[in-house]
Amino acid sequence: MKITFLLHNAYAIGGTVRSTLNLAGALAARHDVEVVSVLRTEDRPLLGVSGKVRLVPLVDERPDAATYDGGHELMSRPSTVIPPTEVLAHRYTALTDERLRAFLDTTDADVVVATRPALVVALAGHGAVGSRRPPGASRASGASGAYGATGASRRGPLLIGQEHLSYDNHVPGVREAQNEAIKRLDAFVTVSARDAADHRLHLPGLRTRITNIANAAPRPKAEPSDLRASLVVAAGRLFPVKRYDLLVEAFAKVVAERPEWRLRIYGKGPERANLRAAIDRLGLGDHVFLMGAQATLETEWAKASVAAVSSEWESFGMTILEAMHAGVPVVATDCPHGPGEIVTDGTDGLLVTPGDPNALATGLLRLIDDPALRQRLGTGGRTTVQRYAPRAIAAEYEQLIADLQEARTPATVKLGRRLRRALGWLPSPADAKPGAAAGSTTPNAKPAQALPPRAAAESAAPKPLRPKAGCRVGGRGEVRVSVAASGVSGADLTLVLRRRHAGDEVRVPLRQDTPDDPRSPWTATLRRDGLDLAEGRWDLHVERGGDGSRRRLRAGLVEQRGLLTAELPDRSPVAWWIPYATKDGYLALRAFHRTAHAEVTALPVGDGSITVEGILHGAVLGEGATLVGVARGEAAADFEAPATRVEQGRATGRPGFRARLTSLPDPAGPDKVIWDLFLRPSPDAEPIRLGRLFDDIVDRKDTDKYPAVTLTTPGGSVPQARFFFTVTNDLAVALS
Repeated sequence: MKITFLLHNAYAIGGTVRSTLNLAGALAARHDVEVVSVLRTEDRPLLGVSGKVRLVPLVDERPDAATYDGGHELMSRPSTVIPPTEVLAHRYTALTDERLRAFLDTTDADVVVATRPALVVALAGHGAVGSRRPPGASRASGASGAYGATGASRRGPLLIGQEHLSYDNHVPGVREAQNEAIKRLDAFVTVSARDAADHRLHLPGLRTRITNIANAAPRPKAEPSDLRASLVVAAGRLFPVKRYDLLVEAFAKVVAERPEWRLRIYGKGPERANLRAAIDRLGLGDHVFLMGAQATLETEWAKASVAAVSSEWESFGMTILEAMHAGVPVVATDCPHGPGEIVTDGTDGLLVTPGDPNALATGLLRLIDDPALRQRLGTGGRTTVQRYAPRAIAAEYEQLIADLQEARTPATVKLGRRLRRALGWLPSPADAKPGAAAGSTTPNAKPAQALPPRAAAESAAPKPLRPKAGCRVGGRGEVRVSVAASGVSGADLTLVLRRRHAGDEVRVPLRQDTPDDPRSPWTATLRRDGLDLAEGRWDLHVERGGDGSRRRLRAGLVEQRGLLTAELPDRSPVAWWIPYATKDGYLALRAFHRTAHAEVTALPVGDGSITVEGILHGAVLGEGATLVGVARGEAAADFEAPATRVEQGRATGRPGFRARLTSLPDPAGPDKVIWDLFLRPSPDAEPIRLGRLFDDIVDRKDTDKYPAVTLTTPGGSVPQARFFFTVTNDLAVALS
């Protein structure tokens, strides 16, 4: 059977994209599945697609691509199909209308599934989908089989719409357009039972089948959380409905009791600026971090000890399932529609009153203060999430499709089929296995032929290297690199680390875990106490002995969880490594290597002052320590301020330091002035760079933000001063 999904943009990151690709991959194990993406914005899907799923883009928005459609004359004309109030209506044009019509005219799919209102309207309004197929095209299930009627009885593909929001959460124009479209579908599927009931209540008397099937949540490849890090994680679009403002307010109450805990919010959207302002207003710059969008959330859930969902409504709750897979207990608002259908309060998570920051803070603190409860609820969640396995959700869709096909089969065909089955001329439905024919063998199958000598010699030649590797950080900061055997060949492989913009290299032998198994990965473990890497970014390659072939490593799963609880450097030189995937998908290592380092732990800001707090590594903090500001250029003078010894470093066994600034030197002109910050541990010592290195963040300039504070200068001006982290994760202060 051929199943087609219509997606707005399969190359983007989002809940609908993730859930659709999960379902498509599961169905592709037994069926011919394609995903039609109206738009293409990237070279490859950011969330990944099963190799068994065919991806078909209609309009290419990549400016550098040979197939770029931006200059097409129809791109400047608005769509006449999509409701103008649809939130993404501006992305649809006369060209998307034309390409959608052309696809729907010629599709040979047995089932077409539309995944958002714009596409539901387009699908339902097009009339006889597939009525103008190319000559010779035929549907995959034209012959009679387990899913119902013969080809002669078909009336075109089944049309199914999906609702990834909920009935009450569309603007009026979209709501009316989709309601009208639902009447012309075979089925409409919501992701929660409550929302299916709402649709049936508002659309009585429809022949369209309205039902609910949950989203699929595949088992992650990343290791589960060990629930050790003092970290709460939330993920989703930064939209008002997610109520991250409520979460930030609740977390201020958490920090008041448990100041060592942090909150990371993953996602992007229009609320980012408002959330940034709330974080600044509440003084949470050292505790709440806006992380941006993340394609691979499974590695981020594995770092958390608590997951938070603060929404005022949820159509389903994919992040709840993702957190449960990682064994992370969830605190969720008991809002319509999804959380209460997934979470059983006190068994696999906690449900709290929506819209109440005190209730949310109480739920978070309950888990923060009770490690045993965290463990119990996390274990319960890993059991609950099995109900949403892709195979189980795919089976529900298969059953829905079978029911719909049976319902449209003429009574005479059903009677004839029952008679033939009674006479033993047809297998029973229980014996029919969709998709089995694709892998069947026949008695007349030809035996495999031996390769001719030349072909055999070519097959024995070394294959081109196409290496891909995942990596995992251990408890001492060691990095284990695991190269998939499928992308390499040869008996002598070396992992080569090459420092970017410098050219120096470090070579580490790769070994197969199980030498007798050709599928066994090739691995190497990089240890800080056994490998000297200069500071910088190191790109990883695989080199084959014999022919010297070398290729850069594609990044698989990069698991950084161990960095959050890894042992900190306790001697000079100070080394810290962070593996990461580059923007273009390669595996790299960010190495820090310093004789000594002053780790910034907090940057409190107040009225008329900014303060640096930290811990010294690789050196001794003595009497007379000072904070040193070294001006960039000649626009201002350098400065020093006293740094006092404090006991904040008890957990590390090292004393901490604090330096408070209430004034900065006058700038020489109107331009902004920047000072790079150092700690001089004693009057006769060399200054040591201040920075924030010791966790899993490769680039802090976008995540660690601090508000501007008005300071005075000796000349009497009152400029704005702001802390920021540089591209090397070092601390600086800007005056403007």
